[in-house]
Amino acid sequence: MPTNTAAWLVTEKASFLEVKQADYTSPSDNEIVVKNHAVALNIVDFARQFMGNALFPWDKYPCILGSDVAGEVQEVGTSVKNFKVGDRVLGMAVGLKTGRPADAAFQAYTVLPAHMASSIPSSVSFEDAAVIPLAISTAACGMYQKEYLALQHPTAPRRQDTGETILIWGGASSVGTNAIQMAIASGYDVISTASPKNWDYVQKLGVNLVFDYHSDTVVSDIVKAFDGKKSAGALSIGQGATSICAEIVSKIGGKQFVASASPLPPQLPEGVASKFIFGSDLKDNEVGPAIYVDFIPAALKDGSFVPSPPSRVVGKGLEDIQKGLNELTKGVSAEKLVVTLE
Repeated sequence: MPTNTAAWLVTEKASFLEVKQADYTSPSDNEIVVKNHAVALNIVDFARQFMGNALFPWDKYPCILGSDVAGEVQEVGTSVKNFKVGDRVLGMAVGLKTGRPADAAFQAYTVLPAHMASSIPSSVSFEDAAVIPLAISTAACGMYQKEYLALQHPTAPRRQDTGETILIWGGASSVGTNAIQMAIASGYDVISTASPKNWDYVQKLGVNLVFDYHSDTVVSDIVKAFDGKKSAGALSIGQGATSICAEIVSKIGGKQFVASASPLPPQLPEGVASKFIFGSDLKDNEVGPAIYVDFIPAALKDGSFVPSPPSRVVGKGLEDIQKGLNELTKGVSAEKLVVTLE
């Protein structure tokens, strides 16, 4: 049996992750074990460390953080048919949802539900593949779950045009870049926001129009851009963005709903609904396999979906994860920080 090592958050709000031994857990019938070659870092990881149980009261210590993994299949459960040992995969580590250390990312070996993992082609590096899972999961939860925007699922090649347009606020973010690509694959046009320095990047991803979210006239500009278009609702990414998106959708008709990746404002315009996105909820419904089994492998293979935003490697080995998290707090734009383990 392999020897496992993890970067542990030993106590609530501990300043440093401690690298030490962890149990190696074999998969159940519908799980796989991945030998991690790269893990990506998310602001929620540092927030869990810094805020402790004020953020997620169910976190118990010691625990292992992390959601994004890419590596090689080490072991497969008896009911798993779509993976074999040695396959190159990415996956969404669901330890935050399950509370089981074996299910978290920041370790040598991670247990994944088989329907939350995707094969990756040889043309995609482990470093680039690792940027995808939490971002695409968060976007997918807001876009496709029935109690959110309930859009039609993405396909590769893309679906026929629906004639509807979605607003994605924060298009250059990790969640935003994945949301843009999935919306297009689902047959929707996209209006988005980003800093002007990132306009070229989000336009290459396929947005129809992009606006500067710092502009004093951004609300009226976007409302005008929706003239004659049918709105599919909005996906809000970024602090304070939900109230702005709600104001916009209240003025343009169509679906009066904002799926929000940030805390909800105390008040919304009359007739507008909003709901906070928890990025691992798709594990327990039809959206998980729709994204990880049906969409990602095919879309990566045919090139219609690209890992985004670009990865930037900030260290090698579990010992460098803390350094990476510290750098993450300084702010990043149109990139995602990655630590390699192999």
